[in-house]
Amino acid sequence: MRLIRRLLYIAIALVFAGAIAAVSAWWWADRTFHAPGPLAQETTVVVPKGAGLARIAALLADAGVITADQPHRLVFTLGVKQSGKAASLHAGEYRFPAGASMQEVLDLLAAGKVVVRSLTIAEGLTSPEVLAVLATAEGLDGDLPAETPPTGALLPETYHYTLGDRREAMVRRMRDDMRKVLADLWETRAEGLPLKTPEEAVVLASIVEKETGVAAERPRVAAVFLNRLRKGMRLQSDPTVIYGLDPEDGDLGRPLTRADLESDTPYNTYVIAGLPPRPIANPGKAALQAVLDPIESDEYYFVADGTGGHAFARTLDEHNRNVARWRRLQRSAE
Repeated sequence: MRLIRRLLYIAIALVFAGAIAAVSAWWWADRTFHAPGPLAQETTVVVPKGAGLARIAALLADAGVITADQPHRLVFTLGVKQSGKAASLHAGEYRFPAGASMQEVLDLLAAGKVVVRSLTIAEGLTSPEVLAVLATAEGLDGDLPAETPPTGALLPETYHYTLGDRREAMVRRMRDDMRKVLADLWETRAEGLPLKTPEEAVVLASIVEKETGVAAERPRVAAVFLNRLRKGMRLQSDPTVIYGLDPEDGDLGRPLTRADLESDTPYNTYVIAGLPPRPIANPGKAALQAVLDPIESDEYYFVADGTGGHAFARTLDEHNRNVARWRRLQRSAE
């Protein structure tokens, strides 16, 4: 009888000890799951498609996001399973902040809050130049389109994407965005424009884009060209001449010569009347707006002023004085 009582006491003690140990283990695991993690500084981890929970835990441990020993990895996997989110962890590129807890790591993975990258396509690039930017953009995948889009078909803008997005899909986005922006602006265009089609608007906007790198000047430059078109004057735009001689980059790498200004290309607006046949660059939204909703202006001329901008003129005499001033600046800089 004494033996049975002693065994019962021992069993009760073992149960209590086990319960205390279980409670202590649970308390440690819960505290560990919510406590700041070991990561000393922000880091990025790529979770590949199809990675299971064990693989994800190993990747996080290797990157130092969670402590690499087996107990901590077990706490992470059990915590994820207990949350009910084990099957909803998303693949992708994640940026984890320093000291992120396992709970915070789980929240990011379950919400799919992947790193969003950005790529800025500058206004005034030709389509081959845009594709060259895409070819080297970090994080994009896949090949470029087999056929280069026509220059003028892509909208310069800052585009956001995630790791693994396809280059060809990015080009489609740029084309779709250009179509939408152009359609919207054409629908609300000013009355009386000397432009018959949206395509002509893109051609003129591309010239405006190449003529000035000063955003505030776009409306005045656009107004000058629209005034010249209304009056039947030739546009006499240097960038169109350059594009006709080098349509790939639109950059001769040297000043224009008199022979260049007399060159026989459909883009030489010193020789041809009206607009060239196609855009010479991919214009941005601001240049399209400047062309389709122009300011009121009685200016017909402009020339560089030596500051990066231009001097505008209403009359040829005034323009000739501005040209003479510009040539003096050029000579003094030689």
